[in-house]
Amino acid sequence: MLRWLRRTLLWLAGGFFALTVGAILAMRWVPPVTSAFIVNGYLSAWSRGDWRWRADYRWTAYEHISRHAKLAVIASEDQKFAFHPGFDFDAIDKAIKERESGRRLRGASTISQQVAKNLFLWPGQSFVRKGLEAYLTLVIEICWPKQRILEVYLNLAEFGPGIYGVGAAAPRFFRTGPERLGQSQAALLAAVLPSPTHLHVEHPSAYLYRRQVWIMGQMNALGGAEYIRDVEGRR
Repeated sequence: MLRWLRRTLLWLAGGFFALTVGAILAMRWVPPVTSAFIVNGYLSAWSRGDWRWRADYRWTAYEHISRHAKLAVIASEDQKFAFHPGFDFDAIDKAIKERESGRRLRGASTISQQVAKNLFLWPGQSFVRKGLEAYLTLVIEICWPKQRILEVYLNLAEFGPGIYGVGAAAPRFFRTGPERLGQSQAALLAAVLPSPTHLHVEHPSAYLYRRQVWIMGQMNALGGAEYIRDVEGRR
């Protein structure tokens, strides 16, 4: 019995590994048709009886996305993106220390981790989900260059309820294409990323404006186009 159970678990683990690695390898070149978070959006709407809810998701290739948008999300979410292996261990250490001291928790998820979560997992916190997120992040970092990770992130990030990616957000909020987003527009989009259901690009609060200004300052501090070239040159 134990031998059968061990063999079954090994087959399941091997099948899961092959399935996830195969899917991630394919998405190095093929745009994701949807994501786990988009599917969750539909399920949440249907559970409320809202059968007319639709996700606004329009894949936009990397070369058609404004450099300002690329830099803004890095400045806002993950300033070490070009150089870490998928995890920002300094940020994780600070988050743990803040939790132990009882202070407000800081986010420690990198862009790579957020791609893994948005693409494959579900909202919420649990040890199982965090373990799967860590595994998927490692596979993504091994299989994709940094440019592809950033490209997928910019297409999957939620910038408002049901609005996924800069291809949908730019025309919705600014009546322009994602390739024409300016610095202030890109910074305002990035400013809502911690909580796109509570922070609103179309009705910015004083807090959101302060965050926008801070992000623009960080964009300039990172070096602008030079930082993006670092990202594009990384495996």
